Amino acid sequence: MTQINIHEAKTHLSQLLFRAVLGEDIIIAKAGKPIVRLVPIEKPLEDRVLGQDEGLFTVPEDFNAPLPEDILSAFEGGTME
Repeated sequence: MTQINIHEAKTHLSQLLFRAVLGEDIIIAKAGKPIVRLVPIEKPLEDRVLGQDEGLFTVPEDFNAPLPEDILSAFEGGTME
């Protein structure tokens, strides 16, 4: 973690931004007391497109059918045999 004073931060702002984007912790201090931390903004998520996975999965006809007893038992704490 690097701590620098405000005057130095103003003088070297471009370099500090580059270092912060690369993952370095940069603390800016006033009179030796830390006041802010320079951190990169998280990359925004891209807009999702509805239907882009259409056709990749087909819901089976028996999707809502009751589970077989051995699997149901395993969900309730039993063992599968």
